[in-house]
Amino acid sequence: MELLIDLVLLAMLALTALRIIFLKDLFAVVMLFSIYSFLSALIFINLDAVDVAFTEAAVGAGISTVLMLGTIAITGRTETPPTKSKLLPLLIVVVTGAALIYGTLDMPPFGHADNPVHEHVAPRYIEESPKEIGLPNMVTSVLASYRGFDTLGETVVVFSAMIGVLSLLRLRKRDADKNPESGIKAHRVLQVIAKIVIPMIILFALYVQFHGDFGPGGGFQAGVIAAAAFILYALVFGLSNVFKVVGPKFLRILAVFGVLLYAGVGVYSMAMGGNFLDYNYLAENPLSGQHYGIILIELGVGITVFAVMLSIFYAFDSQIERANIQ
Repeated sequence: MELLIDLVLLAMLALTALRIIFLKDLFAVVMLFSIYSFLSALIFINLDAVDVAFTEAAVGAGISTVLMLGTIAITGRTETPPTKSKLLPLLIVVVTGAALIYGTLDMPPFGHADNPVHEHVAPRYIEESPKEIGLPNMVTSVLASYRGFDTLGETVVVFSAMIGVLSLLRLRKRDADKNPESGIKAHRVLQVIAKIVIPMIILFALYVQFHGDFGPGGGFQAGVIAAAAFILYALVFGLSNVFKVVGPKFLRILAVFGVLLYAGVGVYSMAMGGNFLDYNYLAENPLSGQHYGIILIELGVGITVFAVMLSIFYAFDSQIERANIQ
């Protein structure tokens, strides 16, 4: 049964990808990309990779779709016809695809018990993680403790993305009276529903943030979900109103604070006599130190991701409002 589900999902994934290639309507392309992300999340769930599925659904199908729609609103909905020959790009894609397929021929069979990952890497984490980290969610143990350097680098990359977007798109504040109500901003039913749903979304984001030690979730997913709540607020009530709740300058301070909080945990562990991001030195009991350290760095990730995603949306949406006014 699981094999049948995998085959069906892979077939749907392939059909979606092929359809994306031949579409010229960029709005339809974005919608299909969202469906593609949802299908990928279902495949991850079927592979018992729930944390990865959570991230794919929140980022790939959620926040990325909103940002791409914002890009289309600024640039245009229809793809510009190519003026040059398609033979060279097609040749590059075919050669690259053939090389990738050739590279997979020497890979061990999928799921085989004798694969190197099942003989060395996975048993090490399965056997030693409860003793060294003490968290039920092994994915959190790996990402936040064993691979703490990598996760810090990813957080810095997210922060750098905000700097790049804000450098290219100037954020423009506008008063509410200059933006007449139109579209979904004029629907009172949506406003009432949003007021009910938004607190629930924020509460769920807090649950994901502080429950990532024990189940699927963590700072990255929580930050995206919390940002989605404020994006919904902006879409329904207007950008000028959401500025009154969370301003752009405050978001920049939050983004910097999240990165510094993460790095600060590492500096503090060094000051206590350990290595950088060695949480064992944060408390007398090493397991308690690991727990405190992971909570703090996950909080730093969540704050940074929330601030960056919302700042990028502000930049896009302010450009859209400017275009509509002009």
